[in-house]
Amino acid sequence: MKNLMRLSVITLLIFGACKKEKAEKITEEVKKEVIAFDSYGDKITDEAALTAADMLTKFKGLKVGDTINAKFASTIKEVCSKKGCWMKLPLDSNTETMVRFKDYGFFMPLDANNKEVVVEGKAFVKETSVKELQHYAEDAGKSKEEIAKITEPKMEFSFEANGVLMKK
Repeated sequence: MKNLMRLSVITLLIFGACKKEKAEKITEEVKKEVIAFDSYGDKITDEAALTAADMLTKFKGLKVGDTINAKFASTIKEVCSKKGCWMKLPLDSNTETMVRFKDYGFFMPLDANNKEVVVEGKAFVKETSVKELQHYAEDAGKSKEEIAKITEPKMEFSFEANGVLMKK
């Protein structure tokens, strides 16, 4: 009888532990679903996204003409104020990447500044012309004086996103 009692207690403890693990796993899955995102462009997930700092390290390893596929998370610093056709994402306190959207196929909301995003696509380094820099400054609502100060091309970390998730 004592053996039967011990066996019953051990069995209950084992099943109880298994149920607890399963309940914890379900709770984690529910937490992931609660973090809601608005999706733009291709459907992507936030899984395996690099941090902005990790992405900066990847960019620093590129030369003009190099391209890599990447996914990273950051917070929107600035969005095109006319259409939402580009955005700037900080990689650290001094460095940012200019993000455009594949085939001009989607845009970000004009009020998306300071929103957390995950972007997936192609990262590359390019030299941006004075004319293009002035155009972006105009889109951003800069004054004519600020635009006139742009007189030299700029080496930029660029990103062509095929999909974006923006935290609601």
